[in-house]
Amino acid sequence: MLRVGLTGGLGSGKSTVTRYLRELGAEVIEADELGRALMEPGQPVFDEIVEVFGPEVVTAEGRLDRAKLADLSFRGGRLDELNAIVHPAVIAAQGDWMRQVFARDPKAIAVVESALIFEVERAARMRGESEGVLAYWRRRFDRVIVVTAPDEVKIARYVARISPSGWDERVADDARSRLAKQLSDAVKTSRADFVLDNTGDLVELRAQVDAVWRQLVELGNNSPARELIQ
Repeated sequence: MLRVGLTGGLGSGKSTVTRYLRELGAEVIEADELGRALMEPGQPVFDEIVEVFGPEVVTAEGRLDRAKLADLSFRGGRLDELNAIVHPAVIAAQGDWMRQVFARDPKAIAVVESALIFEVERAARMRGESEGVLAYWRRRFDRVIVVTAPDEVKIARYVARISPSGWDERVADDARSRLAKQLSDAVKTSRADFVLDNTGDLVELRAQVDAVWRQLVELGNNSPARELIQ
């Protein structure tokens, strides 16, 4: 069994790499998708968010107003509060998922796609947390893959995704603000086992993914059985 973290900044191309890895046979879970599920009404995460941020983040239909919550978090300087609620639950759910995957197939390669593997650790340690799942998230993976691209390329991709009708400077500013809160590619690559350069075209990216996959399969075949970190 092999536990792999896949990370990279906004607009780096993680979703494309995720798709390629699935096609090659990896078991993949996306942290953002998992987080959204945990923030649905009836979930403990939902209840804690409402308790901390107040009833104004709930719509008339009883769901989270994600735009309002994002505004309070990113522009209101309360992102750490939100992350402290969501991330432990997401990491715990990832552990449960990995146990299910490896119970089905002990030789599986389980990939967790998340933009914030290193940022979560940094934030936890800045809060003075020296132990626990947030301060040592990186240790939960046998290998980490980082997807990189120049910031101007990331911003252009983000704008194209959010505003397909054309360039929107407000969306670009939002991308710049989000990237500023993330660690640089240089820092991430210094802590990664594999680096995928997504500056070129998709053919080049796929070739890099194929090469990394072959190494992951070899590592997985030679990895001893181990207990998952709780």
